[in-house]
Amino acid sequence: MATATGASRLRELMVDSPASVGARRRAQRWELFARLFPDLDQMSVLDLGGTAEAWHRAPVHPASVVVLNLLEPGETTEPWLRPVLGDACTARRSLAAAEAPAAYDLVFSNSLIEHVGGHAQRAALAREVHALAPRHWVQTPNRYFPVEPHWLCPGLQFLPVGARARVAAAWPLAHTRPDSREDALAEVQWTELIGRAEMRAYFPGSEIHQERMAGLTKSLIAVAAAA
Repeated sequence: MATATGASRLRELMVDSPASVGARRRAQRWELFARLFPDLDQMSVLDLGGTAEAWHRAPVHPASVVVLNLLEPGETTEPWLRPVLGDACTARRSLAAAEAPAAYDLVFSNSLIEHVGGHAQRAALAREVHALAPRHWVQTPNRYFPVEPHWLCPGLQFLPVGARARVAAAWPLAHTRPDSREDALAEVQWTELIGRAEMRAYFPGSEIHQERMAGLTKSLIAVAAAA
């Protein structure tokens, strides 16, 4: 395995620095998002699983954004941006409890659906997406891309859970090293990548965009662009 310094430099090159491969991919994703929703500056947006900080950095500015996050929605002083603590899989209930709006022009979600805890929860999340707005953008890493994106580890997603936990506990390219084997096990159990067939099942009326790298599908985006 790489040394700690070498691993840090490699991760920075791949995903963490503003000039990284990941940063360039995110910029391309924002460009696609802006093209698909050209009237975004007039829209009310619900972000499921995002953070206020991500919208501070975003190159687009909707008319209003509510960010719903289970643990850390973040903080802001921007009048157009509102963080709300709550569960995306029961988003309507969480929004009602926070006295947030009950309907939006667009539901936005990046890299959440693979973390909600299995098929039943993913189906619940999809129901919330469909119920809360006529348009949506739901992105997730593709299970069948050869490198697992959270750990930057080739083939990690195809290993048994116990083996994944052992690798995750020691893999030097992880964003944050788990403190214990138990933490590593929890992290891999809360990360369940899905593929195109699942995305089509959860979002049957949507167009499935494929982000490619080296000719392979790196991530999938379910898009409903028309009301």
